[in-house]
Amino acid sequence: MSSTSAHGSTAGPSPHSRTDMGRRLAARREQLGLTREEVAERSGAAATYVQYLEEQPAAPDTATLQQIAAALETTVAELAGGTVDQPPGLGAALRDAGLAELDEAECRSLMSGHGVGRIGVLTPEGPAVVPVNYVVDGTDIAFRTALGKVPAFAAGSEVAFEVDRIDDAFSRGWSVLAVGTARAVTEEAAVRRLTELAPTSPWAGGHRDLWVELTPSRVTGRRIVAADG
Repeated sequence: MSSTSAHGSTAGPSPHSRTDMGRRLAARREQLGLTREEVAERSGAAATYVQYLEEQPAAPDTATLQQIAAALETTVAELAGGTVDQPPGLGAALRDAGLAELDEAECRSLMSGHGVGRIGVLTPEGPAVVPVNYVVDGTDIAFRTALGKVPAFAAGSEVAFEVDRIDDAFSRGWSVLAVGTARAVTEEAAVRRLTELAPTSPWAGGHRDLWVELTPSRVTGRRIVAADG
């Protein structure tokens, strides 16, 4: 039987032991590309304690949590999930901030891999914008939906697809917009390849077996920067 100390665990987390805060902490660390050791060095905590917070139920004191939040360039409220139902962008604006245009290579790099974006389509009821889990397939963007659902109206139409990231803690962020004609993916081998490429099932759940793929004809983006950035 493996042993667990107050500062770490020799076994991986179970779905029942890992807390929401632990998941947020790990997700933010990975988003910044940091190791546990680097977070520990930034915060003054032990790497094994960072691991413990990520993997086990814990109630760290306020000072420690503030140090770890600062090391992860976020806030205690974000790590604790206190802002989960609030729209992003509540932080105060940077003084003399501006917008920097991103070139296409930067845009594609920011939205590469997979994540959650928004698709803008024209439906029989009018324009609509809805979130979708997406995956990048070479130069194309693909997502799963079902017939009759709003994203399905993208097939055969020119649509807009947006991905962004807002960092309330530092009042910064970026936005990438891809525009092009979408199409339904019907070839069996292509459907199988996209399904294998997707790391997760759609967050919305349900049976979603229609793949829609967008080949952007235009990709643009902007980033919020400080005056001296």
